[in-house]
Amino acid sequence: MSTHKLLPALALALAMSVAPAFAQNAGLGKPLSETDIAVLPDGTNLPPGSGTPAQGAKIFAEKCSACHGEAGRGSVAPYYPALVGSQPLTNGIDTVKTIANYYAYATTIFDYTRRAMPYNAPRSLTDDQVYSLTAYILALNQLIGENDVMDAKTLPQVKMPNRDNFIMPYPDRL
Repeated sequence: MSTHKLLPALALALAMSVAPAFAQNAGLGKPLSETDIAVLPDGTNLPPGSGTPAQGAKIFAEKCSACHGEAGRGSVAPYYPALVGSQPLTNGIDTVKTIANYYAYATTIFDYTRRAMPYNAPRSLTDDQVYSLTAYILALNQLIGENDVMDAKTLPQVKMPNRDNFIMPYPDRL
């Protein structure tokens, strides 16, 4: 058999043998979990649960203050930022960015905390703990009251001071 006739036959044989392999799971990756799905600014994908600033204060003292300092005022190291305080961003580009003067949505605090904190054990907090920590941080920044409860309904309603200073790249997705 000549080479020009053998090539199409080999290609067909290869295609037939590879097809079943594509149909099977290669065993790579893992299924998405609830915490893999981003929480959107409007609260879409927020899980059930709730928390208060008082509950969050206890969790913060145990799991967060070593890095973020007492009452979220920051630590000596620059990579452990303050979560409260600072001047409005209108004071210049070098103004220290904190939760109150930078974040546009309170749901972002929840989402980031749930995915990335604590630094040494990300995704180890329960949803109630994350709601509590978010409530505590918001209360420290005087954005909610000390007795307010944060949950999937109330958290998206928190109006952040810098919310109107962001330009949404895709406003139709909000």
